[in-house]
This record gives sequence, structure tokens and C-alpha cells, in this order.
Amino acid sequence: MSRFYYYLILVNMVANIIACVPAILLHYHKEGTVTSMLLAVILGTALVTIFTRFFNTFPERTLPELLQKTTTKWFYLPFVFFLAVMWFIAGLITMVTFTFLLNRFLSPEMPIIQISLMIILSAIFGCLMKTDRVLYTIEIILLITFPLILFIFYKAYSSNNLEWDYVKEAVLYVNQLPNLHSFSACFFLFLGAANLLIFNRFFAKKQTFGWKQVILIAVISISTLFTSYFIPIGFNGFENIDELVYPWISTSDSLRMEFFIIERVLYMFLLFYLGIAFLSILIHWHVSFEFLKFVFNLDEIKFKGKAIGKFIPIPFFIIISLFFVYQLNEYELFRYTSYFYNSLIIIFPMMTMLLFFIKRRMKYIEQTNQK
Repeated sequence: MSRFYYYLILVNMVANIIACVPAILLHYHKEGTVTSMLLAVILGTALVTIFTRFFNTFPERTLPELLQKTTTKWFYLPFVFFLAVMWFIAGLITMVTFTFLLNRFLSPEMPIIQISLMIILSAIFGCLMKTDRVLYTIEIILLITFPLILFIFYKAYSSNNLEWDYVKEAVLYVNQLPNLHSFSACFFLFLGAANLLIFNRFFAKKQTFGWKQVILIAVISISTLFTSYFIPIGFNGFENIDELVYPWISTSDSLRMEFFIIERVLYMFLLFYLGIAFLSILIHWHVSFEFLKFVFNLDEIKFKGKAIGKFIPIPFFIIISLFFVYQLNEYELFRYTSYFYNSLIIIFPMMTMLLFFIKRRMKYIEQTNQK
């Protein structure tokens, strides 16, 4: 597979280490989180395989284009609009989370609306780019930030403050039944492959996707889940870990860079992770923009010969985002995010059925055209 395919998966997994996913997992640390993680790895890897192999069959085709060929307008237009809303919410969660983080830990004196507006405008500017340029932007930022984040994870694993006895205690709860909220949070980490609904237009030829690629994705997901769940427990203990709103903030603040300009790892961690968060927002909102362009034919809207349709969603994105930043607090964000993740474990398995239907219809159409 192309390296850009792995970027989509990696950004979605890594960006959520500091967002609501660890908080949800640790909130249910005695109620089946470990078994939920194991179950999510199996089902999530299966979902990634289904989505990837489906779009690998139709190079340069997006889901809206395939729906247009295989279904009627009364179905695909509302459905694509529904997907646009879903992808907007996914990016909104990351945006609101990092706005709260920056306001609390880096810029407490700056108005929260101003912080969020800076993030929103920079993400929207990236959303307006072409799909290939979005992928190139992702690659550049990942090359800068990801090695440094890996180094911070290495510092965490090698730290003397990491108590593996706490980790062993957490593993003992593997005998609990899976928890719905924990499973849905883990399941969300695998949905980076779902961005192929739009980004598949970049892949001009069929890619190689076999067991080696499946195993690699499973290994990456296991490493991500283990790091996001067990490392905060190793630093903060097991009993009261569920009371932390941002577990990885406390964890990163337990690390020190003894021979570096900035001793507290917390500030480095937040700044580097801001780049990853920006990529996550960029990917989700770019997909949402493309869905809206398809539903409302925004490319056809012109003023004095210039295309202005693509700018129409921008005010709605800004107003809705600022409204939720102003209205929500951390605990409400945690609760509503959990509800959103729960809905995804119903929606995406149903989407796999739709993909099978599209594949059969496309095969029938091709056979009809040959005759």
C-alpha cells in the first residue's frame, strides 16, 4: 500500500491518544476495558480490511461517485449529507478538545474563542486545498512531529517513574465482559481507513493489500491502544485513574528532559501534538467539505465567472464550532463524545453492507455494458 494510506490510519490513531479516547477507556478501567480493547482490535482490523479492499477494487473512485452510479438520488443525497455531518463532528471533537487543552495549559490568559478561531481558520484553509495537496501537507507535518512524539513515548517507557505493577494490576481485569463505551472508543481509532471514501481519488492504481499489511495495521493498533491505556496507569496508579480528565497530560508532566532547553515534557508534548491534532481536523473536515460539494453541487455555483460555491460552508463551520466551544465544558464534551462513538459501532457495520451492495451493482453494470 502507498505510504499515504498509512498516514490516514496513523493520524486517526495517534491524534486520539490525547483526546477523549484514553479518558473513556480509563473511566471504565474496572468494567471491561481490557477485553473491549482486544475485541476492538479484531473487529476494527476486519473493518479496515473490508474498507481497504473495497476501495482497492475501484481506484480513483470516491463513495459519492459510486453511490451515484448504483443508487437513486433520493437515497444517496441524504446519505452523503449525513456522512458530511458525521465527519464534521469527528473533526469538531478534536478541535474542541485541543482548544480546551491550549487554553488550560499553554494560553490561560487568551480568550478561548480566539484560540478556537485560530485553529478553525487554519484547518478550513487546509480543507479548501485539493486532496493530493492535503496528503502532501499531512506527510510534511508528520515527518516533523511524529519522530519527536515517538521519542516522548520512548521516554515514557524507559522512565523510572513507570510502575509496571500498576500495569499488571490493570491486565488482571481481562476476565471482565467488554464494555460498550470502551469498545466504541477503541473502535473509533480504526476508522482512519474510512477516509478512503474521499481520499481514494488520490490512488490511481490498485494497491497491494495482503496479510502483511493486515498484520502491520493490527500491530500498530495494539501498540497505540497499549500506550494510550496502560502507560497513564503506570504513572498515575490504578485506583483513581478514572478521575483524570486528561490522563496523558498528567503522564507527560511526569517526564523530564534533563539535558534539553525545555525540561518539562508537557509543553513539548502539547506543541507537537497540536500538529497531529491539526492533521486530524484537516482530514475530517476536508472529507466533510467534499461531501457537501457533492450534495449541493458547490462547484457549479459561480459569481462573475469565478467559483465561489466551495466557500459557502465556511461560515457554518465557523459558527457551529464557536458555539460548541463556548457552550461545552470538558465533562459535557466527554459525555457527548462517548455517545457519538457509540453510534459509530452501528453505522459502520451497516456501511459495510452498503459496500457489498455497491460492489455487486457495479459488477452487474459492467457486465451489462459489455453486452
